[in-house]
Amino acid sequence: MGAADETGITTRVLHRADWPTIETLFGANGACGGCWCMWWRVPMGGKTWEAAKGAHNRAAFKQLVESGRASGVLAFAGETPVGWCAAGPREDFPRLARSKALVRDWSQHTWSLNCLYVPARWRGRGVATALVTAAVGLARASGAVEIEAYPQAVKPGERQAAAFVWTGVPSLFEAAGFDPLHKPERGRTLYLLRLR
Repeated sequence: MGAADETGITTRVLHRADWPTIETLFGANGACGGCWCMWWRVPMGGKTWEAAKGAHNRAAFKQLVESGRASGVLAFAGETPVGWCAAGPREDFPRLARSKALVRDWSQHTWSLNCLYVPARWRGRGVATALVTAAVGLARASGAVEIEAYPQAVKPGERQAAAFVWTGVPSLFEAAGFDPLHKPERGRTLYLLRLR
C-alpha cells in the first residue's frame, strides 16, 4: 500500500489477486450500468455494447484482472476500497480509435487515463485527485512519454451527474499538469500530459 496523503487516502497499483476488491468496490452494477470498466475496451458501441453490459463485461474484466492484462490504481481508506482509475497503454482501449473527438497521432508510449470510479459516499474527499496522481506515477514508471485523459467538459460552476463524469472533469487534470489539446463546451475533451 502506498503512503497516505493528507486526506488519509492510500493508493496502489492493481494486482492480479485484486478481483474481490474490484467486486466490493464496483458492487452489483459493475460501478455504473454494468460497465465493469469495459467501455473503452469494447471496440463497438450500440448493440454490441448493450449486449456486453452486465455479466459479459464482468467476466471479461475479471479475466483481464486475473491475467494481469488490466492496469490501473486503487484507492483505499484504511482497508476499504474507495476508488479506481483505469490507466494503461492507449492501444489497450480500442474504442478510442472510433472517437472522432479523440483522434490524434500517438505512439506505443502513449498511455490513457480513461476511467475514474469513486462511490458517491467518498466523493469530494480527494479520492479522485489521489487516483490521478497515482495513475500518472504508474504510467511514468511503466515508460510512458505522454498520458491522455478525456474529462467531461463542464461550464464554470456547472455540476454534472456522476454518470457523465466517469472520465473526470477538466480541473482535476489541469491541477495535475495536463494541458487541453481541444476544449469544446460539451462532451469529452482531450487533455495531454507530456512526461519528462
